[in-house]
Amino acid sequence: MARATGLRLLRPEGLRRKRRQEIMWGVLCASPAILGFLIWQVGPIVASVFVAMTDWRIAGTPEWIGLANFEQMFTEDRLFPIALRVTASYTFGSVPLHLVVAFLLALLLNQKIKGLAVFRTVYYLPAVVPLIASSVLWLWLFNPDFGLLNAGLQSLGLPKSQWIYHSRTVIPSLILMSAWNVGPTMIIFLAGLQGVPRQLYEAVEIDGGGAFRRLWHVTIPMLTPTILFNLVLTFINTMQTFVQPYLMTEGGPNNASLLYVLYLYRKAFNESQMGYASALAWIIFLIIAGLSLLVFKSSARWVYYEGGDR
Repeated sequence: MARATGLRLLRPEGLRRKRRQEIMWGVLCASPAILGFLIWQVGPIVASVFVAMTDWRIAGTPEWIGLANFEQMFTEDRLFPIALRVTASYTFGSVPLHLVVAFLLALLLNQKIKGLAVFRTVYYLPAVVPLIASSVLWLWLFNPDFGLLNAGLQSLGLPKSQWIYHSRTVIPSLILMSAWNVGPTMIIFLAGLQGVPRQLYEAVEIDGGGAFRRLWHVTIPMLTPTILFNLVLTFINTMQTFVQPYLMTEGGPNNASLLYVLYLYRKAFNESQMGYASALAWIIFLIIAGLSLLVFKSSARWVYYEGGDR
């Protein structure tokens, strides 16, 4: 009896020792990923705070100048407000179009029709095409002389457009192009649609509601968490668009497509102003963080969860 009691008293200590061993092995196994994150992500982020306070040419030695980069940005830099304005125009035009197109395609692909897997593959395929390849393709589509888009306009009796080759149409053209790569967003919407309880649709049908009422009173409210997720991700990705204007327009014509990250790239690698580029990077980070926080704060008013909590 005493021996059994002694074993029971020792058991909690053994459990604690086993738990410590599991934690140790867990940390050991995760250490490569943790070290990689600290060295390659957290380290450069912290270093960029210091770099933003310096005048540093790549081949030279950083010279501490405090907040002079930020002061120059807001008082002397002529292209900084242009880059902000162009990025805002592109973002607030591209994000709604991207979400609407992805949502409508998800609705279509949520129907029970033959060859559904083929259609899903076709609509997702542009997402796996490299951005460089798709940009070259769209350069041909936007060609004002023999491009496919102008050929389509002519067949409808409409005048040709200069597309990305005119300052008034370059941003609308890039916004139109952004609807090309909706595959990942569409898949997330499709997953959300398949999680909507079928009995809610049946309840609307019993009450005499049609397709529009099912969409407005069931589908959209039940998908608001998914809409929030896609909205934030799409917004963050769009604010950091770089490849398309870099390859297709180089910021022109007349800086009409000078998106913010392209301008940051110019300062960092064309003009070798690493300190100023780091300051630009922190400004866009603060803008994205602030607007994302605003979206999350507003979500309490329009995002609904199945359990009834907002």
